[in-house]
Amino acid sequence: MAELRLSELCTLLGKHALPAELDGDDRLIRAVNTLEDAGDGELSFLSNPKYLSALNKTRASAVIVKGDLAVPRKLTAVRCGDPYAALSVAIVAIHGHRRHPQWGVSDHARIDPTARVGANANIAGGATISANVTIGDDCTIYPGCYLADGVRIGHQCILYPNVVIYDHCVLGDRVTIHAGSVVGQDGLGYAPQNDQWVKIPQVGRTIIGNDVEIGANCAIDRATLGATRIGDGTKFGNDVVIGHGTKIGPDCLFVGQVGVAGSATIGRHVMLSGQVGVKGHLTIGDDVRVGAQSGVLGDVEPKAEMLGSPALPIENARRSIYAHQKLPEWIKRIKTLEREIAELREKLGVQNKADS
Repeated sequence: MAELRLSELCTLLGKHALPAELDGDDRLIRAVNTLEDAGDGELSFLSNPKYLSALNKTRASAVIVKGDLAVPRKLTAVRCGDPYAALSVAIVAIHGHRRHPQWGVSDHARIDPTARVGANANIAGGATISANVTIGDDCTIYPGCYLADGVRIGHQCILYPNVVIYDHCVLGDRVTIHAGSVVGQDGLGYAPQNDQWVKIPQVGRTIIGNDVEIGANCAIDRATLGATRIGDGTKFGNDVVIGHGTKIGPDCLFVGQVGVAGSATIGRHVMLSGQVGVKGHLTIGDDVRVGAQSGVLGDVEPKAEMLGSPALPIENARRSIYAHQKLPEWIKRIKTLEREIAELREKLGVQNKADS
């Protein structure tokens, strides 16, 4: 970790097109932490107003806040238009984020003579690089990784332990794939024949764009024909599964345990929350947001917000959820009304007899 004065942080933020203003003492910061856990000499941040109470209780020395938000006198404020982005810069500057060991190319890595390895490669022992693989400059490949025949990966990629890239798949520049993920395995392609399932050969591949990050234990199928594609800048959490032939646009965000069936087409900047399931062969437009545990069963128009299973436009889904929550009360009321009506009918029947 590196120590940093707040004035130096403001200068650094300016270089990242995040103009910042120092309001208070120019303190020396040694770490970045949460509002709850920060102590003396540490920097925190506030982006969501719901945590204002934590701001009043924090023991941090300084806090990154937006605009002219009032902070307690004990705190120095770093005022910036985008506290989240400023926090990222501060973390890298002070903590260095994640520094990778420098093995060079280990003698214990198995590298086929036909593989081409770029400058400053960092390949750990226990990694296997197969025939005709191309690895760009400044890549880091951890132990247990396997790159099958004809794989191509760009510059500055990071493959954490036990990542598997099947044959002829392509990764762009600055791709990060976390431990245990698999790219390019066969999709679920079987044809029914006499009450049995006959495998359809999966002869396509998977192509991942630039600046993509894949969480741990994800699985991205290769296409039956053509390619499964993940657009530039897209980010996956852990345990995300992408079916064969799916096309995902740039700058999407898929939270943990999202599952997308084969041949779906997903636009740019789509956000799928945890455990969302997407049916195959449908289209989701740009800038769509889908709430957690939703099931998307049909095409979705651009900019829609969806929720529920099956997923509905969010206002309809909220009404449906409200109605579902009220069902026990409404059933009770209906039973009471039915009893009262029966009693009234009985009384009216007795009166009618007396009148006659």
